[in-house]
Amino acid sequence: MANMGSRKHLKRYKAPKNWSIHPKEDKWTVKPAPGPHAIEESLSLLIVIRDILKLADNSREAKKIIKTGNVLVDGRVRKDYKFPVGFMDVVQIPKTGEAYRILPDKKGRLITHPIPEENVNFKLCKIKNKTTIKKGQTQLNLHDGRNMIVDDSFAVGDIIHLEVPNQEINDTFKFEEGAMVLVTGGKHIGEIGNITEININYSSNPNTVLIETNKKDSFITLKDYAFVIGKDEPAISLPGGK
Repeated sequence: MANMGSRKHLKRYKAPKNWSIHPKEDKWTVKPAPGPHAIEESLSLLIVIRDILKLADNSREAKKIIKTGNVLVDGRVRKDYKFPVGFMDVVQIPKTGEAYRILPDKKGRLITHPIPEENVNFKLCKIKNKTTIKKGQTQLNLHDGRNMIVDDSFAVGDIIHLEVPNQEINDTFKFEEGAMVLVTGGKHIGEIGNITEININYSSNPNTVLIETNKKDSFITLKDYAFVIGKDEPAISLPGGK
């Protein structure tokens, strides 16, 4: 039994800091299964239902809710209670009419942000890599594990406004000066601002960006931490109503 627990479960005090759970409530928590998001960047669906949304009092109730098809992630029913839910994913509970987007708060924890109906059927996906395949087509590798074959020109770091679950591209937000971004890592995680300068280092040092917030404060963060969320206005609903 101990070996089985080590594969499926994780001691709470060893859980990644971005999990929104109390480390002392129970000894064990549920480890996400391998999937589109890395363990340190995701939550198991059971944790979302039981610990964060508090739709169940215990694991048994949460598993029943999930296994009976009452939870959708990005528009698809997910019945695996260990399914990894990560940044920008949309979690829906059709019976209650509630929907949430997974976002980081300013302490770096993944939270479920309630979203309006018009935000439910799309997500923003970052292009992490791209390759040229047969017939000159381009394959995009997105931050949530998706691979897409496209004909148009896209750049690494750009953001795709993607319809879910049918995966149609509605729009693209370029990674460029003036773009509005959400910081996804580092000490400024969860902050929102506009890129005022992109610094490309032709050495082993990482590329950085200078970001200005609506309070006219400026800070530098890694380029990889800047996730474009829109042009003049955010394309998604955000905590605090920005």
